[in-house]
Amino acid sequence: MRNVVDFGAFVDIGVKTAGLLHKSQMSTKFVKNPLDLFAVGNVIDVKILNAHTERGRIGLSVVM
Repeated sequence: MRNVVDFGAFVDIGVKTAGLLHKSQMSTKFVKNPLDLFAVGNVIDVKILNAHTERGRIGLSVVM
């Protein structure tokens, strides 16, 4: 994890742009604060949900 913010976390997935793990994709339960689950430096498994190359955005989900 590169950064954890109110709406999710930015995850380094080995490409130029970090992927966004939105808090709605962190768990099957409601996540009020992503810092309750993750911290900077955590290593997690994610899968790519979508990639918008023209906008430079990558959407992720946690692999459970």
